[in-house]
Amino acid sequence: MTLLELLHLLRKHLKLVIALPLACMLAVGAYSYVAMPNTYSATVSMYVLVKQENANSNSLSSDLSASQMVTNDVATLLKSDRVVNETASALGLDSLKAYKTSITSSTTSRVLSLEVTGPDAEMAANVANKIADEVSSVAHDVMNVDSVNVVDSAKVPTAPSGPKRPLFMAIGLLGGLFMAVAIVVVSDMLNTKVRDEEELEELLGLPVIGRIPAVKGGR
Repeated sequence: MTLLELLHLLRKHLKLVIALPLACMLAVGAYSYVAMPNTYSATVSMYVLVKQENANSNSLSSDLSASQMVTNDVATLLKSDRVVNETASALGLDSLKAYKTSITSSTTSRVLSLEVTGPDAEMAANVANKIADEVSSVAHDVMNVDSVNVVDSAKVPTAPSGPKRPLFMAIGLLGGLFMAVAIVVVSDMLNTKVRDEEELEELLGLPVIGRIPAVKGGR
């Protein structure tokens, strides 16, 4: 099937090609608004202060490399069971399963960013700030770290960060369009009727020399 034939076929079934994508988009949109609650994200930035026994120029490169490794270890501690459980206990929560954490760090600095996403805006900020407090004491106890200082405390978000409903609706629209095209193409492939003179000539190998028109209501 050529592209021109496909376009002609889609034009023939234009109602389906338009209606099905719109229906899918509206269905996905309705589901995202009704069944998917808003989520809120709060971010806290931390600076890892590492102990240094000497600060001469010869050890600058090794100190930087060691500091980066320690920062990576602190990033791992942020998701450790000890930090998570102590944070939940301090905030009066049974667990932090409803809150997802995401950690970003640069390979050239000792600054960590912790993003906490959950169903409650104020609690998301509280969880982020409390995790930062807890990881400082844990890192001091188990690693060669002076402290993990908060650079920017997490603020209560004023607008939801998700779900991304417009994106879901766009995906629903494209999915519906794909389904419509697939239905049209498959139904055309399964249709074995002879629809015009060209198909008849191709099947019989004989030219069409005449046509009898169909007359509605005729005898």
